[in-house]
Amino acid sequence: MTNAGANDNLYARFRACARDPQKVFLTTPEGRTVTYGALFEQSERYAAALAAFGVAPGDRVAVQTDKAVESLYLYLATLAAGAVYLPLNPAYTPSEIAYFLGDAEPTVFVCDPQHKTKLEAVAKDAGVRHLETLSLQGQGTMADAALAQEEGLPCVARSGDDVAAILYTSGTTGRSKGAMLSHDNLASNARALIDTWQINTDDTLLHALPIFHTHGLFVAISTTLLTGGAMIYLPRFDVVEVMRLLGHATMLMGVPTFYSRLLSNNEFTKDVAAHMRLFISGSAPLSAEVHKAFNARTGHAILERYGMTETNMNTSNPYDGDRRPGTVGLPLPGVDLRITEPETGEPLNTGSVGMIEVRGPNVFKGYWRQPEKTAEELRENGFFITGDLGRVDDDGYVCIVGRSKDLIISGGFNVYPAEVEAVLDEISGVAESAVIGLPHPDFGECVTAIVAPHSGCELDGEEMRNIAAQKLAKFKVPKKIIIGPIPRNTMGKVQKNVLREKFNNLYLD
Repeated sequence: MTNAGANDNLYARFRACARDPQKVFLTTPEGRTVTYGALFEQSERYAAALAAFGVAPGDRVAVQTDKAVESLYLYLATLAAGAVYLPLNPAYTPSEIAYFLGDAEPTVFVCDPQHKTKLEAVAKDAGVRHLETLSLQGQGTMADAALAQEEGLPCVARSGDDVAAILYTSGTTGRSKGAMLSHDNLASNARALIDTWQINTDDTLLHALPIFHTHGLFVAISTTLLTGGAMIYLPRFDVVEVMRLLGHATMLMGVPTFYSRLLSNNEFTKDVAAHMRLFISGSAPLSAEVHKAFNARTGHAILERYGMTETNMNTSNPYDGDRRPGTVGLPLPGVDLRITEPETGEPLNTGSVGMIEVRGPNVFKGYWRQPEKTAEELRENGFFITGDLGRVDDDGYVCIVGRSKDLIISGGFNVYPAEVEAVLDEISGVAESAVIGLPHPDFGECVTAIVAPHSGCELDGEEMRNIAAQKLAKFKVPKKIIIGPIPRNTMGKVQKNVLREKFNNLYLD
């Protein structure tokens, strides 16, 4: 194994921090355990299998699997092999997957065995050399290939600036962009979070997040591995199961939906949460009401932070100090944050509302094969234009007041209206559509569509939802489709603000 001091590969850094191979890294609710020694041994066998498939440093490995323990081996194996990890939401449809494979051109694509047949043509059209499988139970051709390896692959040396992962983030035009994250991006951000949240080797993280985005894959796993801590690994969030396991954990990282659902269960009490050290929330705005209700119920103040795919985490409320409801806290160590005038980019004074821009070792390298888009959003001085509107108060706390480009965050997942509107507008009889996010007590925001029919045409909202479900991931499909006129201003621009005001209480009544 290459020494971490001479190798900036994130995997080498993880390995260097694991001082006791017998320590349990992971347990599952069913009682399965994985020690640090077994974690690295298995990951390196998976890395050897990737190399046998022809994966070379810099090649992409695309993965669309459920949250199996073996999926972690595959992630770490990709790093160890010097390749680039590309996680994909299991909810994506074949038509969505086709774009990602065509754009990223991975050498290997790993999917669930149940979906292999319908993905074979997609993978072939994209030029994928190897389509392998891995199930929630850890079975499939990828696992078989790893088992067949006589020995593991030693960690490939990479520089800190080399790309470790590509995560796709949607654009308002409907074309997704692949954010390139380096080994240094991921390592530096994890270190900043470890310091800020005082994470240590005695912590046990209750991991109930998915592992196809920044929060569950990088924040949760990197901070655990770099401290030599442990985690309880759940396949998904389940209120009853989480409450049962809180007494065995010290930390929970979640989206606001986790906390609203816990509060909705009368058996969730202060005693249930007594063993916990820290509750963290992100990926979507946490309402001040949920923050206050959680504190009143448990005595714990949820720690809210702010990040995004392109930058990992940017800010956090303090561990020791005032965790202020409605704010996302202070910039993390090493992160510069400023508020600028959206049109000119000129810095604004404290208290002024404007565009949030961030700079630091956490900020990505740019968008995969989109230099023009990279230049639009990543300034020459290193500041990234987040697209979020906010302000900084006199104490340095950051408050996000809105989002540009009409981004909807539903249950922690990003939904861009343009992508949904493009699908709806293709339906026979639809003249135009407008997709908005409306307040929802569980999901934070709910995807909702207003659809105007062509003259003389009758539309059925439920039928349109079913059509959309064939082309869109479940979290993108509008919960309700309202048939009616779409207001425009004198310049012809759709007035989504008018629609939001009109239907604001649709899910709250």
